[in-house]
Amino acid sequence: MLSKKLALKLFEAFSIERWNDHIRPFEMIEMDKAAEKMVLAYIIGKYEENEGHSVDWDWMIYASFFELLKKIALCDIKSPIQRMIKKDYPDEYKRIEGWVLNQYRDIIDDATLFEKFRKYLAGEDLTGNTPEKTSSIRTASRILRAAHKYSAMREFEMLSVVNEPFRVKNIERELNEDIAPFMDLKGLQLLITKQKPYDFLMIIEQLRFQTRWNQTPRVPKTSVLGHCYFVAALTILMGLQPGLEMCENRRYNNFFSALFHDLPEAVTRDIISPVKQATDELPSIVKRIEDEIVRKELIPLMEPFYADELLYFTSDEFENRIILPSVDNSADGSSKYSCTLEHVSFEDLNEKFNNTKYCPVDGRLVRVADHIAAFMEADSSIKYGITSVHLREGRENIRKIYKDKPSVNGVNPTAFFDLFE
Repeated sequence: MLSKKLALKLFEAFSIERWNDHIRPFEMIEMDKAAEKMVLAYIIGKYEENEGHSVDWDWMIYASFFELLKKIALCDIKSPIQRMIKKDYPDEYKRIEGWVLNQYRDIIDDATLFEKFRKYLAGEDLTGNTPEKTSSIRTASRILRAAHKYSAMREFEMLSVVNEPFRVKNIERELNEDIAPFMDLKGLQLLITKQKPYDFLMIIEQLRFQTRWNQTPRVPKTSVLGHCYFVAALTILMGLQPGLEMCENRRYNNFFSALFHDLPEAVTRDIISPVKQATDELPSIVKRIEDEIVRKELIPLMEPFYADELLYFTSDEFENRIILPSVDNSADGSSKYSCTLEHVSFEDLNEKFNNTKYCPVDGRLVRVADHIAAFMEADSSIKYGITSVHLREGRENIRKIYKDKPSVNGVNPTAFFDLFE
């Protein structure tokens, strides 16, 4: 379940600066790193699936979430120091992880989620209940670690051009050593050698440089890319409603639909909501233009084995939807298989289509998460004392959207917003 305490703790990742002992060409923020890491994990993972390997995406999604929680708790200890402690003082490192767990004991209200976090920190969740499950988890773990290493390498590539050589000469060697054990991963090979997935990443990476609420001063500033991961993390929490049992594919679709929901802005830039709604027809016109630009500029950079899925994530992204398979029988006895995208109710998602074969997505849940993220971005700055008419109106306009909607896909946004009063 989504709680104010945990949402605010996650929000702290927008204030954690990376590489803050080096000259930086732009602010490098922990939430942005988490987002880019999962974009990379998706790309590398899709190549592994295409090579015939099974990937436990459910494990990977939770692992990325838990790694961020851990980073928030240990942000004052530099990563190289953490690695040294883990390598040279393993017993002490276990005690540190126990300390991390205790920091969240009063913040994570969901007992099941807290137990998952405990098992993750203890390394108990790397073994499944079958050899096949264990293999798919370990593949997911290697992909996530490779994505972590490469996302750090990308940050280093960007900051190395503005730092004197003596400041960075040892870091490059260490990064290359760290990433070497993962070079058997096809997607990573193509990224390192700057092939097609690298070009795709460069477009997505532009979302890291785009600031949300760009028309007003705000603290902390949030990038479009970091916002996307925060929205994805909120969908994890909102999917843990009592009595709601989402299939793994539904959790996967919700998370990555949220992570990529602003993908078109990589080529269109962020158009703020008041401008989008300047006329009645403008929102639909902007959406059509975004879809057209995505097809012209982004699809050529995607591989066929994941392009359709990414389009499914970004098309009708805020609608509950499924893919309905159908068979057309011709007069000559042949059969033609096809799929259609259909919008469905939350009730039907739960009762009829909560199954992998329908590829279910809680698009309206993603929209709620998007609005909660925007509300917290505005509310946080206002409470820090950096405010403006744009932030105050934005916060109130989000509240008005849900004034007469007590529940959206099982979530009560108004009750959550009231906690901030």
